[in-house]
Amino acid sequence: MSAQKVLKLSDLKQDAAVRVVIDDIPIAVVLDSNGEVHAIGDTCTHGDISLSDGFVEGETLECWAHGSAFSLRTGRPLNLPAYEPVPVYEVTIDGDDILIDPHVTKEVN
Repeated sequence: MSAQKVLKLSDLKQDAAVRVVIDDIPIAVVLDSNGEVHAIGDTCTHGDISLSDGFVEGETLECWAHGSAFSLRTGRPLNLPAYEPVPVYEVTIDGDDILIDPHVTKEVN
């Protein structure tokens, strides 16, 4: 499987998340305050809530329902009640196009 075009960079707003679904895999695509695009699993591991409805602050995406913040770089929760990470996906920017392969996750330390 190869990366698929999911959005245009110009469709993203800074410090906001957009939900996309590729091959039935929900992904939150985020443009952080540094202008970097991230893609993480869109489902909170604590409450089965869409993370893209949450709040972006710095390099985190916070679940609106229970307040768990997830690192956009590692997918790890930074506070309770979530304790399981979400997947992090490689993002490729080609001109104005954002491409993601939902079957390839980043190796994070």
